[in-house]
Amino acid sequence: MNNSSTSSRHHVQTAVCIVGDGAIAKTAALAFAQAGQSVTVLAPPAAPQRADEASWDVRVFALNHTARKLLDSLKVWGAMDQARIAPVDAMVVQGDGKQPGGLHFDAFGAHTDTLAWIVEDRNLNQALDAALRFAQNVHIVNGHATALKADEDVATIRLDDGSELKSSLVVGADGAQSWVRGQCDIGLDYRTYSQKGVVSNFECEKPHHGAAHQWFTCDEGIVALLPLPGKRVSLVWSAPDMLADTLCSEGAAALAERLSKFAADKLGKLTPLQPELVRAFPLRLIRPHSLVAPRVALVGDAAHVVHPLAGHGMNLGFGDVQDLVRAVSEREQHRSIGDERVLARYARSRKEEVLVMQATTDGLERLFSTNLEPVRVVRNFGLNLLDKLPVVKRRLIAHALGKQ
Repeated sequence: MNNSSTSSRHHVQTAVCIVGDGAIAKTAALAFAQAGQSVTVLAPPAAPQRADEASWDVRVFALNHTARKLLDSLKVWGAMDQARIAPVDAMVVQGDGKQPGGLHFDAFGAHTDTLAWIVEDRNLNQALDAALRFAQNVHIVNGHATALKADEDVATIRLDDGSELKSSLVVGADGAQSWVRGQCDIGLDYRTYSQKGVVSNFECEKPHHGAAHQWFTCDEGIVALLPLPGKRVSLVWSAPDMLADTLCSEGAAALAERLSKFAADKLGKLTPLQPELVRAFPLRLIRPHSLVAPRVALVGDAAHVVHPLAGHGMNLGFGDVQDLVRAVSEREQHRSIGDERVLARYARSRKEEVLVMQATTDGLERLFSTNLEPVRVVRNFGLNLLDKLPVVKRRLIAHALGKQ
């Protein structure tokens, strides 16, 4: 039974309590329910939103094969509007300077049908919400948590109205500023990139042929144009703070003009889609010192925040959900799902992939933000060299696809 309430007190006990209201939290709820666990989802009271269904969401994700396989298993992928999903068949990366290096990936060379799929946040969340409405053993509670206490046998979350939610396992899926993580006193390493991710959508004069384009510059950050269905592209510009503020204040038409120096030869003239939305969000690196605490596991941005240059933050979150549910499902019969050994197995299973993605994205951001000519020459040489090593390229792309 799937219940939802916003006013009355709750004294609910389920196997799992998931804190959060984003796509990763909803996916975790569905995955645990499918695995036979009773689930409570604690989400803040939802503010009414009036989205123009015909518009294109400026928040998009490049979902890899791991994400698609998980969403397929939950019957969510097929419930999305397929006409609004764009496959990425190629990735073209260009360096900077007088002799810019270049790197090209394509699905054929990677021995796969497609590299990734570009999915709007709204499209994904609408499908997840629909699935949750029909999910068995999922109880949705809207409210604000005030305290989290973990005992030997149970974890208890107290809400501001006096309600209590008890569970064997609490899953913190509540984002980069995770309340759950804070309640567990988990330390973290934090680095601001002094950049903002500027996002907007455009119609392009020339067909994009399913190619995602990315330009690494030193002074202006990293510009990425991702394919949307039809002759449309979605921009993610990781721009230094001052430039990002300028891009937002100038508006979408001026932003399109600025992009012409990067994209004109490949995509032709760019025209802002209606409504002309330009938004920005701060970019930072967040490394919690642990993914687990007594009867608590962190997933998604609560567990790690990486630079978006590789587009894999959401994919890491889906990987977290997959590995956490697997660790719980494969536990010994005598162990509780919140047992410290079960959670330790989850943490170990995520360590390598998360570290590799953190090191890769942080290292590339540092490398391409260095405005020294010798470094510029070396990094462009490295891009060109990597482009000529097909075996290495295939291994890198297999890791990114989630098909190791």
